[in-house]
Formats: sequence, C-alpha cells, structure tokens
Amino acid sequence: MVEDEQKAAGTAGPVVLHVLPVGGGILAFSQLPGTGGDYRGDLEHLSSWRPAMVISLVSHVEMLEAGAKTLGQDVQDKGTRWVHMPIKRGEAPNATVEEDWPKVSTQVRKALLGGGRVMLHSRDGKGRSGMMALRLMIEAGEAPDEAEARLQSVQRGAFLESWQRNWSLQAEREPVPFVRHARSG
Repeated sequence: MVEDEQKAAGTAGPVVLHVLPVGGGILAFSQLPGTGGDYRGDLEHLSSWRPAMVISLVSHVEMLEAGAKTLGQDVQDKGTRWVHMPIKRGEAPNATVEEDWPKVSTQVRKALLGGGRVMLHSRDGKGRSGMMALRLMIEAGEAPDEAEARLQSVQRGAFLESWQRNWSLQAEREPVPFVRHARSG
C-alpha cells in the first residue's frame, strides 16, 4: 500500500533489481532509472550493483520523460558498458534490434560466463525486459519452460504478451558450458 502511494506521489523508492543467476553470472532487470522521480538516486543505486553491462530497451522519448536523458553517458562515466536497443512499447523488436541482437547476446553471455553482472531495463521492468531476459536465459542453455518459470518466480509481473514470449522462444539454445572451478585448499 505504501509503495502504491509513493508511486502515485512520484516518490517511489529506488528501482528494484530482479536478479537471476544465468550462465555463471547474474542477470538483472529493472524499470528505467528516474521513472519514480529520482533519476540520480536510481542511477547511484544501480551503479552500486556494479554491472559490467547495462542494456536499455527504451526509446529516447521514454528516457526524456523519466528524466534520464543522459543515461547512456552517465552509465559509461561509472565504468559500465552501455548498449541502447530501443524497442517501442507494445511492439516487437525492429529490424535494427534483430540485426544487432546476435552480437549483443554473445557479449552478454560471455560476460555472464565469466561471472559478470548484466542489467536490462525497460520502462516498467516487465514486458521488454522480461522478453529479453527470457531470450538470454534460453540462449545461455536453459530449457524454455524452466527459464520462463524462473523468470516469473522473481518478477511476478513479467508475464509476457504472446508475441513477446514467441520472440523469446525463437532463441537458439546454446549447449550449457562446462566450467571447472579450481579446488581450494
């Protein structure tokens, strides 16, 4: 109830990170920094998590509306790689995103395999972020049904529209890499 009142007043707390272990690293998704009215506070909160990469799935207009006009530069100034893959709200990824996705996905999976942290964000941290998170989980080797169940277990609102789910399920599943960890002692 307090959270709903804060959102209505534009004073919601810092963005919430929904995190999942994926491919040896951690994949997080959240709402766009600034959506609750405190862009600088959100940016500090997110940067304290120390992601290796941040992928923005919002349009320039959405960033302007949230007060996040300088998000890309601000993220990079904190030493984090920033990738902008704008997907219009309620629409499937366009041809540019489709063309760029294989390269970005490969970079994300390499970061995760090395134990890195990667963050996705969309306006509300549900639809577009959930769609991309599910796609990455499958590409990292997870069974689609198990990946979808895990995604929904950490973000109850990440129920995807049928077209988002279908786009995610088109992912080519990679073999799960075997990683041998050094013995201690």
